[in-house]
This record gives sequence, structure tokens and C-alpha cells, in this order.
Amino acid sequence: MTRFLFYLSPQTGHLFPHVPAWQELISRGHEVSVRCQPQHIPLLAELGIAAETVAPAIIAREQDDWKARSPLEAFERSMRTFLDRAKLEIDDLRRSLEETSPDVVVVDGLCWGAGAAAEASSLPWAWTATYPLAVESKDLPPPGLGLTPRTDLIGALRDAAVGAVTRRFYRPFLAELNELRTRLGVSTVADLTEMWTTRAPLTMIWVAEPLEYPRSDWPPTVSLVGPGVWSPPAPEPGWLAAIDVPLILVSCSTERQADGRLATTALGALADRDVFVVITASAADIELGPLPRNARVERFVPHGPLIRRAACVICPGGMGTVHAALLAGVPLCVVPFGRDQPEVARRVERAGVGVRLPAGRLNAKRLRRAVDNALEMRRRAADVGRQLAHASNPANAADALETLKPILDSHT
Repeated sequence: MTRFLFYLSPQTGHLFPHVPAWQELISRGHEVSVRCQPQHIPLLAELGIAAETVAPAIIAREQDDWKARSPLEAFERSMRTFLDRAKLEIDDLRRSLEETSPDVVVVDGLCWGAGAAAEASSLPWAWTATYPLAVESKDLPPPGLGLTPRTDLIGALRDAAVGAVTRRFYRPFLAELNELRTRLGVSTVADLTEMWTTRAPLTMIWVAEPLEYPRSDWPPTVSLVGPGVWSPPAPEPGWLAAIDVPLILVSCSTERQADGRLATTALGALADRDVFVVITASAADIELGPLPRNARVERFVPHGPLIRRAACVICPGGMGTVHAALLAGVPLCVVPFGRDQPEVARRVERAGVGVRLPAGRLNAKRLRRAVDNALEMRRRAADVGRQLAHASNPANAADALETLKPILDSHT
């Protein structure tokens, strides 16, 4: 029996994909403790998973990139969020270690302070990322911007130029991260790729080809464990049975982001179509006014029943929504607003399972055309969905984590 502690960023999309793997570990006789945001603790308790909240100060330091007026400002605000939280995570992880006495620590890839504290603890540990982790590759452009992979000279020149610029933007934030690491007694890192792929014996990324790019130089520490898709069990909403035309699901981000105009644009774009539009906007700050006859808005409703009925999913590009849609064989229209969404949107486009429409180009006419084009991709979406379903197995993550047992044995 091994005691696992999972320390996660306080975001729903980072928690739910882990649930089947936690259940798998428990079924194998292991113990699992989780540190996460408080609203999901009762649900985890019902599932038999022990959980406590991360420090309230970490939750209070919200990711405020939605206030940004430019992509550069959004990047800076995100980096500032992760570094401010990192300083708080160190003592919080130490407290969690004292409370749970784990044998293995698993840290969210965005919890940079907790990762440094785990490294300093000398316990076996791992990174986990339920999103495309920005690991650099010689086969791909610099991550983060959603650039199209190219193998020609123009691509090489573009990638070199973009890489030089992005390294300059990262430099002050990396210096601050390294100051924190030095105070903990762990060595500095040259970049985030080094931090994510050389400091822990295992980095689990919850992706799989063909949605993920093939690359020849995945570091040996990285394990692609396939899509993690889970949502709370819920009955089908009673109103869903009355819908007798194609359903278009518009899913705004579950974390606050400036994506409310995705909902308003979709309402206008599809008001005259023979479809029914369902908008879920749990975190979006929007005033929609009177709705068209063919639309319904829900602050929150479990996506499972909706996606199974959907003809197309419109979303900013959260990996959980994208994976859920494809596993159901549903094509996508992805409108990225920031964070990892440009990378996800490009992957959707490259895999031929949907349409990428940059947020800066979003209007009713383009969205209508994008949805029409996405609807023609259902066969390809179903094909890719079958491939992803084959890779989606909670045993993959459990098996990867159990590889840390020889390391654990060497410590005992």
C-alpha cells in the first residue's frame, strides 16, 4: 500500500480528470489524499476520496488575466498569479505533508511552489497536467501561442525568432521562480521545460495522439496517460427530451475569463437556424437579455447528457470539454481567448475534428460559417474519438504512478 498526496491548483478542470485514476488507485489498495478547492470536497467524500482545501489565501489569489487589455498583459497577469500562489504553496504543502505523511506527492504543473517544496522534501514525487503542458520540442514551434507546426526554412526562422522573444518575456518571472527555489535549497532551472521534465521522476500529461502532436523527443520522464474525462453523475435534464432539432452546446469557461461574448455572439449567429442552442456559463459575467426562441441558458448543468445529444460544441478550448466532445464523436468550434486555449484550438484544427476561430475574429457571420464547417467533420471527430477512447483508461495513470514504487522502496 502506498499513500499518495495530490496537490492541485484550485480549478475544476484540473480536478475532475483525476477522479477515475484516484478510484483506480484506491481499488488497488492505495490511499489517496487530495488538496483542492473547497466546493468539491463534499463530492469527493461521497466518492470515498479524502480531501481538504488548499490554503484560503491561494484560492483568494484568483487568476485575473480576464482583466487584461492585450495578450501580453494576460500572459503577465497569469505568470504573476502562479508566482504569487507559489509563495503560499510552500508552507501549505509542508502542512499537508505533516497531516497526511504521504509516500508519494503528485503536484499540479501550475503549482510551482508546491513542486519546489516536493522536490526539497526528498520524497518520490510527480507532476500532473490535465492540459497540454508547455514542454518544448525540436519538432514543434515554441509553445503557448498556438502556432502551426512547420518543417520548412520559413518555419525554422519563425520559431527561432518567436523563441527568442518568448524567452525574453519569461526572463524576469523565471528569475523570481529561481529565487524561490534557491531559498528552498533546490537548484535553479533554465526554463519551465527543464522544471517540468527533469526535476521529478515522472510527469503525467493527460493527453494522447492524434489530438496531441507527435514528437520525437518526449523526455523519458514524461508519460502521456490519455484523456481524463469525468463529471458528477447527473440525470438528463427534463427539458432536453423536448429538443427535436440539432443541439449546439456553447460552453463558456468554468473559470472566470473574458469569454462572455462567445455566448452573446452564438445567440445572434444561430437565432435563425433550425437548431437549439444551449449555453452553459457558470463563470461568465454576461447579460444576455431576451433569448431567441431556440436558445436556453444554464449557469451550470452537467455536460455529459448535453454532449451526447450535441451536433457541435462551441467552446474556448478547455481540454476537458474538448476531450468530452471528441469521446462522444462530436466536432468542435473552438474560439480561444487565452491561457492554453490557443494550443488546444490548433490541435483541434490540425486533427481535423473542428474549426479554430480566433477570438479577435469572432463575429456572427464567421461563427455561423465555423459551425457549418465543423458540422461537416463529424465522421472525423468520431474516428478520433474512438482512438482517444482506446487511450483513455484510468489504469494508465495508476500504472505510471506505481512506477515510483521502486524509488519509494529505495528510500525505506
